[in-house]
Amino acid sequence: MIHQSLRLILIGLLFLLSNSYLAAQTNTQQGTQGAEGVQGSGMTQERAIQELQKRGYTPQQIQQLQQQYQNQLESGKSSPVESNYDPEEATEREVPDAEETSSIDENLARGERLPQYERIYGQDLFARGNLTFAPNMNMPTPRNYVLGPGDEILIDIWGNSELNLRYKIVPDGHITVPGLGRLQLSGLTVEQAESRIRKEFASIYSDLDTPQPGTFLAISVGNVRTIKVNVMGEVARPGTYTLSSFASAFHALYAAGGINRIGSLRNIRVFRDGKTVATIDVYDYLMKGDNSADISLRDGDIVKVDPYGILAQITGEVKRPMWYEMLEHETLDDLIRYAGNFSSKAYTENLTLHRKDDNANVAFTVNFTQYPYFHLKNGDQVRVEPILSLFTNVVEIEGAVFRPGEYAISDRLKTVRDLVSIAQGTTGDAFLQRALLYRLNPDLTYSLIAVDLAAILEGSIPDIELVNNDRLVVPSVLRLDTDASVYIGGEVKSPGSYPYAESMKLQDVILRAGGFKEGSSTARIDVYRRIKDPQSTTVSEKSSLAYSFSLNEGLSIADSDFLLEPFDQIVVRRSPGYEEQQNVTITGEVLFGGQYAKLQKDERLSSLVERAGGLTPYAYVKGARLTRRLTETEQQQAREALKLKLEADITKKEDTASLQEQLAQVDLSSRPVGIDLEKALKNPGGPDDIVLRDGDILRIPEFESTVRISGGVLYPNTVTFKKNKKLDYYIKQAGGYSRLAQKRNPYVVYMNGQVASGRWARIEPGCEIIVPERPEREPMSLQGILGLSTSLATIALVITNLLK
Repeated sequence: MIHQSLRLILIGLLFLLSNSYLAAQTNTQQGTQGAEGVQGSGMTQERAIQELQKRGYTPQQIQQLQQQYQNQLESGKSSPVESNYDPEEATEREVPDAEETSSIDENLARGERLPQYERIYGQDLFARGNLTFAPNMNMPTPRNYVLGPGDEILIDIWGNSELNLRYKIVPDGHITVPGLGRLQLSGLTVEQAESRIRKEFASIYSDLDTPQPGTFLAISVGNVRTIKVNVMGEVARPGTYTLSSFASAFHALYAAGGINRIGSLRNIRVFRDGKTVATIDVYDYLMKGDNSADISLRDGDIVKVDPYGILAQITGEVKRPMWYEMLEHETLDDLIRYAGNFSSKAYTENLTLHRKDDNANVAFTVNFTQYPYFHLKNGDQVRVEPILSLFTNVVEIEGAVFRPGEYAISDRLKTVRDLVSIAQGTTGDAFLQRALLYRLNPDLTYSLIAVDLAAILEGSIPDIELVNNDRLVVPSVLRLDTDASVYIGGEVKSPGSYPYAESMKLQDVILRAGGFKEGSSTARIDVYRRIKDPQSTTVSEKSSLAYSFSLNEGLSIADSDFLLEPFDQIVVRRSPGYEEQQNVTITGEVLFGGQYAKLQKDERLSSLVERAGGLTPYAYVKGARLTRRLTETEQQQAREALKLKLEADITKKEDTASLQEQLAQVDLSSRPVGIDLEKALKNPGGPDDIVLRDGDILRIPEFESTVRISGGVLYPNTVTFKKNKKLDYYIKQAGGYSRLAQKRNPYVVYMNGQVASGRWARIEPGCEIIVPERPEREPMSLQGILGLSTSLATIALVITNLLK
């Protein structure tokens, strides 16, 4: 009801303000646009009727207006100045979707995997998803935008009168405004269309087109039309594409997947009505940021990409080594500029250029003065070499000086004495009687000059003048001693070699090695010294000298004057009174299972069971099993034995490849040990009561009343143990022997890890009967049969000849 009253009020107000039928209907449209504001004022139906009555409306007129408005709503008609504009709708333009570039040319994809210097500069510009060149649909419509069928025109009127209209240009290029007729807009720019619409609407709004207007008008483009553009030539996917009318040539190239491997970046043409309207050089955009040639497209335009004309490559010391497309008039200087110019290491005086002639390759050496005039041809390759690593004014000093390094020849530095002086002099360990001066020869080899540096510094012999790239080496007395060191090993925290120092003692090296380990012995430390007699003329009977020491509190030794010499070897022994805990584990049917530390080196099975509180009433002693952790040596031996067994079992050559894989799958870190715990407990210390080892795990199970049968039987099975039943009884419980069963070689694995073989092996609860199987023999092929027959015939012939 409130909506109906508001509509009545608005209709009445529009009638009061109208001077003509068209103006009245136009203002009705204004009132309709203001309905939301009136409703927000909270006016009731009675108030609306009162407002119309104040304006002089009779009840019959109010009813007539209400009926007229209702008829217009039901027939879908609006006011004579018809519009489909709704202020509650979003005013952003709809962006026509360009066709997805779901794939890129295979050559381009392959080009991305090439090194940079083998790629063509700019060729992948339009094939990357993060640079689409899509038009910005939220910016104001350019004033020079040419309207066409499908464009939506928004007309805004404000001032003394307010009105918002929306029209869509129909296929023949016009819009129809009730009361004004058809307005032809297709082919006009936005600016021209606004001028024409203002002129037509001036007949309705008298103060619209006057020197001092009170009503104002502006137009804009809402949802833009789509256009169809043909992209031809050397692109990834030539074809016809539907784009926004704001789209440019670059966006069309993106929609077509970009330029292919032979496409030109310098000669892209846009045809319109059979004429070339633009020629695009992508390098202007890439090098200068100039996109002025990227014109907006129109319906029916053709974007044509020609094959490239000239490709030239530049590599080496430039900032961007790649292939570049060149124009006919461009030169080597332009190629260098495209490559970002030379790097800091480039030799720029001359360049070497390789060119493929009709019959062979031709090389050119181009001087820097010719760069602006040397024209390039397709396939030219230019290499920019680095400058030489040599210096023109540098000498070097190293060794026993305070500031070794490179120095420049100058007025302050001309001679050897000057070089030593500028390096802050020699250090205390310098061997001055013979320094070495390396000098570079013209053929790039070095010659060596022995220098009595002490005499030069004293001035007793003439100084030596330096030349470029000279290198002076001042030896060190310590280094002449062959980098002397001492070695310490055994029970110290950081065993290894340490630099020898004068007056070094045994305690010094022990401290340098981080001190003793927990198990070290201070009662026995050995020092071994090499035999050194430079004046000897006979072979020594001894290979080394040996010294033994014991350390007291505070790392003191009885022979406090003993000094180490270079290359001495120190060995810190392990204390015989040190023993780390060795742990064993017992689980299963004992009172206090878990981990125990061995109390005696020869602790046995019976002792461990006793310490664990003894067996429970449910323990099955015969099934007790011991698992032992193998040492590194034992693991290696087990691995070699398994390898030999697997190699012996291989019957096919192709199975050899899986040998290492089979070895890797086998766990060789531990293995079971067959025990008889029942005998061990009855006779502690006897042969069955074996000595435990670190890491052993003793498992005592509950009684198990079943027997498992597996291997070469028809139905591998688990059956109930029957006392006094033999092996054949259990084989029958598994369906009997299979076709490949080795009936004479069955064996029984008991729960305690022991194994018995033969058909008369005893059967105990929890054991497993295993029947081995022989390998399946492959039937002899026809070729094998023929070969065997031939061999037999040959043997028979030989025997017959021998009997004659």
